[in-house]
Amino acid sequence: MMKNSSNNIVQKIIQINENKNFLLTIIFYENGCFITLSEEINRIGSITISSSFKNKITSSKIIPNKLNSLFVESISQRISSMLNGICLISLYNKTLVDLDGMKIIMKEIIDTIEERMQNEERWI
Repeated sequence: MMKNSSNNIVQKIIQINENKNFLLTIIFYENGCFITLSEEINRIGSITISSSFKNKITSSKIIPNKLNSLFVESISQRISSMLNGICLISLYNKTLVDLDGMKIIMKEIIDTIEERMQNEERWI
């Protein structure tokens, strides 16, 4: 059964502070998701992929992030573990994301994934 493609895409603006916003796009697939997170403008940046099968997570940095490498990898691993599948994430940032910003971004992504999982039969 084909689903409407708009149901598989979520787009949001995450406001970190009055001067910094991130554009979040999540595209859901049967076996995982592709997340793009971009500061101010819609661009592709660093790319990290993680896969989780049977509680074993493997990750690879395809294009490393100079400013927030561990943050990108932790998002990718966390989401792949939640979905028990593949998470491909791209992060484009102009400036370093501080700890408070990371918490805001991580919470927004996890909340979005959890909401999607509750609405999808295959993850129930």
